Amino acid sequence: MKRDGALEIILKTKVIAVIRLPDPSRVLRVIEALAEGGVRALEITMTVPGALDLIRGLAVSRPLEVLVGAGTVLDAETAAAAIGAGADFVVSPIADPGMIAACRSCGTFVAPGAFTPGEIVSAWNRGADIVKVFPSTSLGPQYFRDLKGPLPEIRLMPTGGVTLENARAFIEAGASAVGLGMALVDRKAVEAGDWSALTGRARRLVESLRDVR
Repeated sequence: MKRDGALEIILKTKVIAVIRLPDPSRVLRVIEALAEGGVRALEITMTVPGALDLIRGLAVSRPLEVLVGAGTVLDAETAAAAIGAGADFVVSPIADPGMIAACRSCGTFVAPGAFTPGEIVSAWNRGADIVKVFPSTSLGPQYFRDLKGPLPEIRLMPTGGVTLENARAFIEAGASAVGLGMALVDRKAVEAGDWSALTGRARRLVESLRDVR
């Protein structure tokens, strides 16, 4: 899916699920469980063993209307490889200029990472569709409320420190979407194969954000 379509889905659902698992054989089942709960954008980090092969396979086997993206992408070469494998979007903890340019040249949604106001503006000006504010663990929703005053046009996505309990507060403070990893993809549930638990967590999250403007 090209940039505009991915952006529309992510802004509508307000969630990117971050999948960072040591066992790649469980990734498809995790995606299916989360999708059943309403999460439609799922990020496979490059730290997952065989991440590119996973993305390549998921590009043809994923549930309908689900985006599969690449995360922890640090350079242009990895971005190009992920897009070539079929990634619908690219996310990074940093704002590498070459990585952003590679995504823009392919018409692919990109969410580079930044932390300070200066870094956020720089990432946006280089072509970010959403700026991933990372890590958000110590920042809290008030940081996003403060940023939206002088920077109302920049779309922001906190990642790190976002939970099912505080995700709504981040959106109410001005974030366009939230990124959740283990707070959504519970490791114990994955190890136990408790897919209904993952679906329940996803549904709870999506429903909590549905009416936030």
